[in-house]
Amino acid sequence: MGKGEFVMNKKIIQTAGREQLGGFAPEFAHLNDDVLFGEVWNEPALDTKTKCIVTVVSLISSGITDSSLKYHLSNAKNNGVTREEIAAIITHCTMYSGWPKGWAAFRLAKEVWSEETCTLSEKEKFQQEIMFPIGDENPYGRFFSGKSYLAPVSTQQIAIYNVTFEPGCRNNWHIHHAESGGGQMLICVGGRGYYREWGKDPVEMTAGTVVNIPPEVKHWHGAANDSWFAHLAIEIDGEGTSNEWLEPVNDGD
Repeated sequence: MGKGEFVMNKKIIQTAGREQLGGFAPEFAHLNDDVLFGEVWNEPALDTKTKCIVTVVSLISSGITDSSLKYHLSNAKNNGVTREEIAAIITHCTMYSGWPKGWAAFRLAKEVWSEETCTLSEKEKFQQEIMFPIGDENPYGRFFSGKSYLAPVSTQQIAIYNVTFEPGCRNNWHIHHAESGGGQMLICVGGRGYYREWGKDPVEMTAGTVVNIPPEVKHWHGAANDSWFAHLAIEIDGEGTSNEWLEPVNDGD
């Protein structure tokens, strides 16, 4: 299909049709760039990862195992399909589409998911699972037990940061103070973790979980012991806002 821009949950823009065939076949270029990629690939009922899988399976089943398949295998990898997942997908597809097609697809998949994947750190592997950057080591790390990372997502209008916790990492008990308004919202974007208010049971957080934290509530949040964890931290506007860091969370909590 040529080059395109595939970013998870962001608008997909394709220009290869016009760049390569715009003068020769303008209608085909329009259908490729504006309809296939501009409309179908941006249709919200399926996420981008699922669309990549459907496309890969369709190409293999049709016997298309050339550069077009390699291109869409790369898109699948960039949108979160792991090496284990693509191996299972191609194996399953082979049972219905035929052994030679499976062999051909695996040759391309091995190039895309090269042996270099084995050398990825756990942090790099987790980065492939989430759409927001992990960022650099958290400058507020002294208020965390374990290692965490911080990446700005928006610094205008509303402050939004992606906070990533290594397994078992959590922040100290803390309180968001405000004279009016204030507080914080957390949106889990990957992994598994917990949010807990003082005197209440913990709330498990997985991708899509939203937690609203009122001002003046003592609480903590962090990763499960066996999982990385990332959430967006959205600061709610208010007057006289401040953050008070308190004691570390003990292992029992």
